[in-house]
Amino acid sequence: MKKLLAMVLAAVMALSVVGMATAEEKPLKVGVCIYRFDDDFMTLYRTELQKYLEETYGAEVTVVDGKNDQTEQTNQINSFIAEGVDVLIVNLVQSTAASAVTELAKAADIPVVYINREPSETDMAAWEGKIAYVGADARQSGTMQGQIVYDREDHGDLNGNGTVDYVMIVGDPENVDAQYRTEYSIKCLTDNGVAVNKLFEQRGDWDRAKGQELAATALAQFGDQIDVIFCNNDAMALGAYQAIVSAGRKVNKDILLLGVDALDECQEMVANGEMTGTVLNDHIGQSHKAADVAAEAAKGEAIDAYYWVDYQMIK
Repeated sequence: MKKLLAMVLAAVMALSVVGMATAEEKPLKVGVCIYRFDDDFMTLYRTELQKYLEETYGAEVTVVDGKNDQTEQTNQINSFIAEGVDVLIVNLVQSTAASAVTELAKAADIPVVYINREPSETDMAAWEGKIAYVGADARQSGTMQGQIVYDREDHGDLNGNGTVDYVMIVGDPENVDAQYRTEYSIKCLTDNGVAVNKLFEQRGDWDRAKGQELAATALAQFGDQIDVIFCNNDAMALGAYQAIVSAGRKVNKDILLLGVDALDECQEMVANGEMTGTVLNDHIGQSHKAADVAAEAAKGEAIDAYYWVDYQMIK
């Protein structure tokens, strides 16, 4: 009888160990929300993010397309919560939606790592230790755009009238990255004593076709007056380049063109003199850091509110 009891106890313990191992081996379940799939930079980012999560953490990763519609993305977040994901990684359609998204996640006790589009400081203070923003400081990218222009011998005054006359193609005025890139690119020039004159500023929604349309409109309206076209991202800069060529102007000879993201195509254009400069938005460094922070949060570890990855100037 004692022998039988010992055997039963041993079997129960073995089953318990197997159960514990199974629980420990349960894969990390990550829900990733991207504001839209047809964004050039976020395509690079989400591809690297998913690859890194799967290869490094053996995670079960589902990535969804918000289609640039905040209602659609909020529905996707609710679906992930219902599925019981361990952590959410969210590239917001609208930065102002952070408060609502955090409340949904908080109610389900699912930590959130925001990426690429920075929520306000107030929103980031809403759930200490459970939400984080991983990104690059957009003030730095704007400053670098301005520095590329200032570092030229003419400081960007190509037409020699004593003023840098510029066009600004903005990503999305509600997005803090767009706000900072718009402000700090010009601030860098004025802080260095350069006189500036804004000829034209419109939103291009980070889109190549809109970048081309807006640049074409500005060129038709202001022609040779334009010294510089600043674009908040490379996609819009690629569109602007087509408009510049169509208008018969030549980059770096009679007009300057700046972007942000350092897409491979744009780096080649900088090297070939077809683009004045861009700023490397490190999708590899950012996506890896976002994955690492998400893994920590999913384990129940407290996370910091902010994690920064530096930009790099390409000129």
